[in-house]
Amino acid sequence: MSVVYSMTGFASVQGSLRGELSFGLTIKGVNHRFLDLNLRLPSQCDALEMQVRKLLKERLRRGHVELTLQVARRASGAMQLNRELLGGYVGGYREAAALYGVEAEPDLNALLRMPGVMTAESGWSSADMEGFDAAVVAELEGLLGEFDRVRAEEGASLVAELRASMLRLRGFAAEVAELRGGVRVAQVERLRARMAELLQGTAVSEERLLTEAALLAERSDVDEEVVRLQTHVQRFLTMLDDGGELGKRLDFLLQELNREANTMLSKTGSATGSGGLRITELGLEMKAEIEKAREQVQNLE
Repeated sequence: MSVVYSMTGFASVQGSLRGELSFGLTIKGVNHRFLDLNLRLPSQCDALEMQVRKLLKERLRRGHVELTLQVARRASGAMQLNRELLGGYVGGYREAAALYGVEAEPDLNALLRMPGVMTAESGWSSADMEGFDAAVVAELEGLLGEFDRVRAEEGASLVAELRASMLRLRGFAAEVAELRGGVRVAQVERLRARMAELLQGTAVSEERLLTEAALLAERSDVDEEVVRLQTHVQRFLTMLDDGGELGKRLDFLLQELNREANTMLSKTGSATGSGGLRITELGLEMKAEIEKAREQVQNLE
């Protein structure tokens, strides 16, 4: 059996490069009809983004996937003086003093506290980036492994729920098969009584009664629908056993199951008696079970 993956999952890893750069990778996925990748990487990582996108496309099939890369450079403690900015402040101060005839010199302590004049060394250099892409890609493999593990656990849970739904559907279909014979007899008796009422005591031709009963049976017989329901349920269970990429195929099969349930309800809507009412109840139970299964299938890859 191949692994069945959910499209829902989350994973994160931490990495570092030469003890100077540290980075964190996080990935999360939710259901989507197709593979929709949303990468959030620093602006210096254009080439890395292409590698990451390629790896994700190789490993994933469906889902809205968000991957985030956060990078931090360890501060060295060194301070940098922005000479041009400081010179601009000093020149502006002296120009203003000369303009208004003020004899004063600028306060250097105050100027050094101006925003941007003194900064801690934290920028990226080309030396910092050397080997960075390879370090991130190396951690990405572990990230995707954890992501797959989480998605596989969720997928196994979904498969168990879907299997239980299909077994309930099988039970509903079996009960309908048992009831349909009694419902058919009740419909014939109802037809006989109705015709006698309409003819006001006149003897009812057995041939005509049989003809009308045959037409009624043809319009209301659900044998084909029950057989197809059982066939679709068995196919669904077999696909769950086989595993793999099931989402789209199971969704299509559930549409077929829903169609058979609708047809069965339309055929038995006029059925009376406890058997007819029970078949209607079973049809509604089937539709509710199918809808619940469709919600689960939407999360499968």
